Amino acid sequence: MDAVTITILLLIAAAALVALYLTGILKRPEHVIICAVLIAGAFVIRALCMSHVTLDYENFLSHWVEHYRQNGGFAALGDKIGNYNLPYLYFLAFFSYIGINDLYLIKALSIFFDVVLAWGTMQLVGVYTRSVAQRLCAFFLVLYWPTVILNGAYWGQCDSIYAAFAVLSIYLALTGRGAAGMVCIAVSFAFKLQAVFIMPIFVVLLIASRVKLWHFALFPATYVVLMLPAVLAGYPLLDTVTLYFDQMGTVGSALNYNSSSIFAFFGNAENQSLASSLGIFAAFMLMAGIFAWAFAKRRRLNDWAILGFAVILCVGIPYLLPHMHERYFFVADILTLALAVAAPEYMVLPILTQFASLLGYHAYLKGRYLLPMSYGAAALAIVLIGALAFTAAQLRPARKKR
Repeated sequence: MDAVTITILLLIAAAALVALYLTGILKRPEHVIICAVLIAGAFVIRALCMSHVTLDYENFLSHWVEHYRQNGGFAALGDKIGNYNLPYLYFLAFFSYIGINDLYLIKALSIFFDVVLAWGTMQLVGVYTRSVAQRLCAFFLVLYWPTVILNGAYWGQCDSIYAAFAVLSIYLALTGRGAAGMVCIAVSFAFKLQAVFIMPIFVVLLIASRVKLWHFALFPATYVVLMLPAVLAGYPLLDTVTLYFDQMGTVGSALNYNSSSIFAFFGNAENQSLASSLGIFAAFMLMAGIFAWAFAKRRRLNDWAILGFAVILCVGIPYLLPHMHERYFFVADILTLALAVAAPEYMVLPILTQFASLLGYHAYLKGRYLLPMSYGAAALAIVLIGALAFTAAQLRPARKKR
């Protein structure tokens, strides 16, 4: 790394410390020093990962940045390149103007959103506890969580961006800012299609009267606004709407791609088309079942139950769907962690989720399986059962308040 890249990392690390300070969570000088040391450690780990190059960067991301560099940067936003949605490509177009290694800029962007994700998770945990220790624990666990480090700083992926906005959307909705929450979930979806795994929680939030029906109009409005820069540059408006349908057509025909989904048990199904259809049907039934359950228990639908439903969705939907990849449980990694920090007796859930995710990461990054992916699928089955049990406990009439 060069001095400029190191400076960028230092600035992001400083921003992380400032974000903590501005929340009023650091009351004494020694608290500031301890947090500064912990942040420094998290960023040293990331700095050691920055130079790693994966095939995703070599074959795709580097070529996309170069395309913008050779074709006028933002002026080329009207061109159809890559299979990422446009808001992320805006950053790549911006990077084409900067004389710094593209790899470092791409990773620095994800690292910045690692901090946003950690802050958002801390704020979400703050809905459930006033404990400074627990809230800081959420912040630093996210910064040090293996898949968070590997995803951005090592792999150069951008899942922390959509996940950060998804977590913030739930936090905002639970704290009386439903409109802002809807805007955030729309931004999350605009960055990555995988936001659909958590988006149904907004139906639960509607049932719980945490968002209003008119807030849903903000979703398409926000999405369209985010597409406008590319549309003004010549990108067809209709194509911004159908882009994700095109992505689904290129996901591949295999039932499983290094994912701890249920298809890790049945990867060699004789009738893959039927198995795929059954998985999609099961995911929709899970979602419909959650809506029905939430509506039936709407008088007892408190913050804890909503968090439980969110965990069920972000674990259960990708678990049941076919064609899932190793990174599709990224939000599940974070929300199970948030639940466990708020309710430590459930700490086994994020540990099992992390185990399942890391099996897929190892398979991709190392090109071989550490353990059969069915082990991860079994772990996630336990997580799903645990999340269902947790949610049911919150909805019992005689449940004592925490």
